[in-house]
Amino acid sequence: MTDTQATPEVQVDDDVQSDSAFGDDTSAASNSITSSVLKYQWKYGRRYHSDRTGQYSFPNDDTEQDRLDMIHHVFYRLLEDRLFLAPIKPDGLNILDIGTGTGIWAIQFGDEHPSATVVGNDLSPIQPDWVPPNVKFVVDDVEMDWVEPIQYDYIHCRYMAGSIKDWPKLFKQAYANLKPGGWIEFQESANTLYSEDGSLAPENPMVQMMDNLILACDKIGRTMDPAPSFQRWAKETGFTELKEKRFKLPIGPWPKDERLKEIGTLMGKNFYEGVAAFTAVLFTEALGWSREEVELFNASVREASRQRTVHPIFDFVVLIGRKPE
Repeated sequence: MTDTQATPEVQVDDDVQSDSAFGDDTSAASNSITSSVLKYQWKYGRRYHSDRTGQYSFPNDDTEQDRLDMIHHVFYRLLEDRLFLAPIKPDGLNILDIGTGTGIWAIQFGDEHPSATVVGNDLSPIQPDWVPPNVKFVVDDVEMDWVEPIQYDYIHCRYMAGSIKDWPKLFKQAYANLKPGGWIEFQESANTLYSEDGSLAPENPMVQMMDNLILACDKIGRTMDPAPSFQRWAKETGFTELKEKRFKLPIGPWPKDERLKEIGTLMGKNFYEGVAAFTAVLFTEALGWSREEVELFNASVREASRQRTVHPIFDFVVLIGRKPE
């Protein structure tokens, strides 16, 4: 049986000034690292992963790492200060964090649950050296066949849109590497922007950016909008007790609710500061735009992200499922 939950409409804070900018109030890999992994490439003024070039279209430099850590905080606050929604008791469990990035989720989980064992994998060795003793990081491609002999009790995957070529295979590999009775949790934004009050027009540059990101990722075979298919893929794989919960993820400081205002402010900052990371490779190499076209477009996205009279929202999808005993 599946269970899908939604949230009520986000209320607008009428006191937010329409002409103000959102930014006014924001101010250990465990395995041996091969030389190819450490050979980064620089283009469009940013640092990118070089091993298996083309599988990951976003930077991995310090600026991007800071953005990823900010996004972790956004998702943590959106889930009301929870790292996960699966009905697990973490003590003593073996945990896998797919595409761990900076490792911030794995580190926080390991710190909060010292008797759990947490493994985070990623293509880039950008995780810190000083981590809780129960946390380790592995430089690995999750899309290759999994050879790690560990059977996990819980597998977590978050914010991997645009990075995976074969999502059904990923679900199958997660299933094969879960203990009977183990849980998966996939967290991802549904990357179609909308507004509940009609304030977001189709020609808004933020809408155009997301539409073009989806188009570009489709061209390279790595969907930018996998979340709507999570439940189907999980069911086809054999997972049971599926539950999907949707959260409204605002962009900008316009919500009346203080927690959503905090989240929206950071999401506005994410659009403003992260647009170049989203578009540099995909728009030039997949869509054929010139550097000048991309830079002009990015400027329009930054300007649009500062407009407080527009109230954009993503849906954030959390899917949990269980491997039968």
